[in-house]
Amino acid sequence: MQQFVNTALSGLTLGMVYAAFALALVMIWRSTRIVNFAQAPMAMITTFVALAVIDAGYSYWLGFALALLSGLVLGAVTERVVIRPVEGKPEINSVILTLGLFIVLHALASVVFGNRYRSFPAPFGVRGIEVGDTTLGITGFGLFSIAAVLVVMAFLVALFRYTDVGLRMRAAAFNQEVARLLGVRVGRMLTLGWALASLVGSLAGLLIAGGSLVHPGFMDSIVVFGFVAAVLGGLDSPLGAVLGGLLLGLSLSFVSGYVGSQLVALTALSILMLVLILRPGGLFAPAAQRRV
Repeated sequence: MQQFVNTALSGLTLGMVYAAFALALVMIWRSTRIVNFAQAPMAMITTFVALAVIDAGYSYWLGFALALLSGLVLGAVTERVVIRPVEGKPEINSVILTLGLFIVLHALASVVFGNRYRSFPAPFGVRGIEVGDTTLGITGFGLFSIAAVLVVMAFLVALFRYTDVGLRMRAAAFNQEVARLLGVRVGRMLTLGWALASLVGSLAGLLIAGGSLVHPGFMDSIVVFGFVAAVLGGLDSPLGAVLGGLLLGLSLSFVSGYVGSQLVALTALSILMLVLILRPGGLFAPAAQRRV
């Protein structure tokens, strides 16, 4: 019984990590209709910014704040410098550019920060919480990660559903010409979308790195699992991204704990294929309206 509980708690924490990255993908998709494959190395760069601040002797929370701020700036600069020149061209051009940016940021991080593994601190305990004589499979930092992801999800839902800015961002993403005719400053909305998505991605990087080792490729596997979580829940739904991350994390945790860790990647691929075949829009995406 204890193994079952600990496996479930481990899956819960893992799922929230996937959900954090999936939320960044949902944010950029809803605000620009682009899948950003460079989200992972962008988060990796800002995580190394936080590590540089902490290694210089400053507090964890100062590094945390500067990482989020640098993510905000990096996203805005990426949109202005890399993506803006191909605006109005086929969307595949932007996607290919993000793949190129993936490679460039990896190489840049290797030159600036080096390729060795480095320890990244966590602000809370990384040992299992003890209840009586039992040690649970969840840590204080895991609880912090769960709370942080839920706060980000609530922010995104409120932004897109209840604010004028969110409505303008969605209009700019769906039809730029109509949005311009309605007075929406499309360029500013796209820049804001990239900046906020990069900020959420930076948070995901910090949550994934806490209490573990980091190197320029530490986010690479998260790209795959985060993308599966986003597709599972629906790329248009922040709540779906979190639920998709939880389902994926729990599924992979139970497969790893009871069947074998070597089947984790195959299980993730199987889940992705099943969702794309049976419900391509995602399990929790709103139903599409049909014209009669």
